[in-house]
Amino acid sequence: MSAWRPPQGGRPFSRQALESWLASARGRELLSLECGELGRVLPEIFGRHVVQIGSWGRGDELLTCAETLHRAVLGTVGDFGASALTETERLPIASKTVDAVVLPHTLEFTVSPHNLLREANRILTDRGRLFVMGFNPWGAMGLRQRLGLSHRAFPNGARFYSVGRLCDWLELLDLEITEVRRFGVGFPWNAPRSEGEPWSVASLTAPFAEAFLVSAKKRVLPMNFVGRVQRAQVRPLVGGVATSPAARREEGLQSRSDAPPDPAPAA
Repeated sequence: MSAWRPPQGGRPFSRQALESWLASARGRELLSLECGELGRVLPEIFGRHVVQIGSWGRGDELLTCAETLHRAVLGTVGDFGASALTETERLPIASKTVDAVVLPHTLEFTVSPHNLLREANRILTDRGRLFVMGFNPWGAMGLRQRLGLSHRAFPNGARFYSVGRLCDWLELLDLEITEVRRFGVGFPWNAPRSEGEPWSVASLTAPFAEAFLVSAKKRVLPMNFVGRVQRAQVRPLVGGVATSPAARREEGLQSRSDAPPDPAPAA
């Protein structure tokens, strides 16, 4: 039996595949859990625009809790209420115009996840936030794929990435990781948990949670234009204005040039 090898790149799913997954009991439960997790972090976003890249769910149900002035979904499959359809590696959005970007399992189903992350980083403002949801390769879905027992309703062609690898990619883009949250509806059936919380028995099984949410923010240092520092003036000790030796020499030369010429000697 040949050794299992992960696929070389994720493949976009079709409309029928996504519809089948959302109609399954596991898909509905996971989507409800993901809506709750985004409902915990999206109200913290203050700005104008929140954009979801990738089709996951129907319409903007993942963004309903956002309190920004505008929210949009750039989908990858039709008939799911997206604002527009796009290629994830080439987003039709101007640079530094979006306050928050949500990637709901978009990395698993894209051919070039690096280009997708670069595009998401490009359109974020200097104080923008990025939220990436993904499947844990050591969770239920990842183990099923390794054993060749894929879920009958789960879209084929997914490529799972670990939290550690994703965090490395984000740090290379100068994005600061603010939270790593693990959750799932399958094994180990624990409540959602963030890294850094006090230790408990549930923390032992957290690395095997089915899915995760990684939150990051732009790490842009403000630019301060520092002008030429002027030297402090020296106060005179006794009246008058204190001058430097160079200035006194210059004043002496000036006074000599302004003085009248000496009279010619008498014959």
